[in-house]
Amino acid sequence: MSSELIYQLALGEVPYIGNVHAKKLYETFGSATEIFHACQGDLERVENIGAIKAKSIRNFRNFSEAEREIDFMTKFGIRPLSIVDKNYPQRLLNCFDPPAMLFFLGNANLNASRIVAIVGTRNNTEYGKHFTEELVRSFADRNILVVSGLAFGIDSVAHKSSLKYGIPTVGIVGHGLDTIYPRENTGLAKQIIESGGVLTEFRSKTKPDKHNFPSRNRIVAGISDATIVVESGVKGGSIITANLAWDYNRDVFAVPGRVTDVRSAGCNRLIKEQKAVMLDDPGEFLDIMGWDNREIKRDVFQKMMFPELNADEIRVLEFLRKQDLTAMDDLTFSSGLSSSAVATALLNLEMLGLLKALPGKHFRLQD
Repeated sequence: MSSELIYQLALGEVPYIGNVHAKKLYETFGSATEIFHACQGDLERVENIGAIKAKSIRNFRNFSEAEREIDFMTKFGIRPLSIVDKNYPQRLLNCFDPPAMLFFLGNANLNASRIVAIVGTRNNTEYGKHFTEELVRSFADRNILVVSGLAFGIDSVAHKSSLKYGIPTVGIVGHGLDTIYPRENTGLAKQIIESGGVLTEFRSKTKPDKHNFPSRNRIVAGISDATIVVESGVKGGSIITANLAWDYNRDVFAVPGRVTDVRSAGCNRLIKEQKAVMLDDPGEFLDIMGWDNREIKRDVFQKMMFPELNADEIRVLEFLRKQDLTAMDDLTFSSGLSSSAVATALLNLEMLGLLKALPGKHFRLQD
């Protein structure tokens, strides 16, 4: 493990430095090593840092916790993902407060081209269970990653259905990876890790305290293209997740239920307040999202045969074939083209409808 990782972990221990501050610091200095080696004056000039926070960084000396965490990660094969890591979930970077560090156990692609969150009540009905199972079944062979919170109820149904139909799934938890909560889902978590993974922003020995779960929910919402709520009361984690997804400008869907059923009251309210699209047929989701095409990749590359494509555009497209989501800087570095040549190629390809521009100068092939 590198000294950079020690500094990345240590930054999370510095008093007064939260995720928003860490993001600004990384944007300014580029690495945790440079943050800790920066002088007081340079730190103070970073937006919202000032003298007190700068001094807190400069005076920090307790690196033992970071070293202990590295030992834990090494022992159990946990991957640390800092906000500047290319494998960090890039969708989270478009959120106001992305976690500065994530910890991942598994092999799923956290930058998959299509990510859907399915959340809901812990006390689901048979109606909610059946709808979730049918919804997930419709995702087979659509290159979709399913995320949820590894809780009882709808979360567990979403994970189990994903495993049943061979769909990668990731459980996002509100505690360290030295435990699983609820304990009864330990076996499910082990199955998920084999074909997907478990993700958290919390370090080992962090207990599943109640105040951790809203933070967990923002990751569920922020990492996904769409959030689907299947049965929920008017309060609770599912509604928090839906509202966060709405705030992050992500697509939100809710499954309607009887007006007399308290377990559907939250979904019905989301629909009434026009914060969610009503989803009363599991098969409609893919159509609404424009994902109802098993041959998307083949169709896109048929378009690549357009004679008007020049050498630079073909080179960019060849790189995008291998990546689900790509930053412009990575394209420039990997293609060997100049930044202006890459920018021109991207603009022309977007005008041809072959790729889609996403926030933060990220690109992916057009559906």
